[in-house]
Amino acid sequence: MATSLRWTSADLDSLPEDGKRYEIIEGDLYVSRQPHYYHQRVCGRIFSALEIWSGRSGMGEANFAPGLIFDDDEDVAPDVIWISSARLASSLQDDGKLHTAPELVVEVLSPGSRQEHRDREAKLKLYSRRGVQEYWIVDWRSRQLEVYRREQVELRLVGTFFESDLLTTPLLAGFSCKVSEFFEGIPAN
Repeated sequence: MATSLRWTSADLDSLPEDGKRYEIIEGDLYVSRQPHYYHQRVCGRIFSALEIWSGRSGMGEANFAPGLIFDDDEDVAPDVIWISSARLASSLQDDGKLHTAPELVVEVLSPGSRQEHRDREAKLKLYSRRGVQEYWIVDWRSRQLEVYRREQVELRLVGTFFESDLLTTPLLAGFSCKVSEFFEGIPAN
C-alpha cells in the first residue's frame, strides 16, 4: 500500500537554511526560490502603504513574511499581512509566529505554474478556511490586484483593480491607495 508523505511544522526545522521559502499547506510541501527583485519591491510598497495607514489609525500593524502556523500541517509565510492590535495580542506566541489568521493577507505572484497554483488555489482555500477577512493577490507583471473578501464562510473575489484604480477596503477604514503606487519604478512588460 502506497502512502504519501505528510509534512509537518517539525519537518521544516530539519530543512536547510538555504534562502528558499518552505511552506506547508494541508501537509504538502511548497518550495519557492528567492523572489524576483520586482516581487520584493511590490511587497515593500504594499507594506509601506499599510504601515503608514496603521501609524495614522493606531489599529494594528503590517509585517513582511511572518511565520503563520494554523496547524501542524499548515505552516506558511505570506508576503505581507496586516493584523489588528487585538488579534496580534492573542495570535503571536513565544515562538515568534502567528497562530491565528491576520485580517489581511497579501501574496505577490511568483513566476511558475506551481507557485501561481499555490497562491490562487491552495492558499486561497487555506486562508478562507482559517478566517482571513481579506486576501489580495498581486500580479506585478500584469500590474493588477485581485481582492477577495469574506462573504459568510469563504473568501470570494470582489474585484480586480488596475493601475488607474483607487484601492479602498471596508476592512481598513479610511485606507486608500492608487494601485499604480504599488508598481512605481517597475518596467511594464
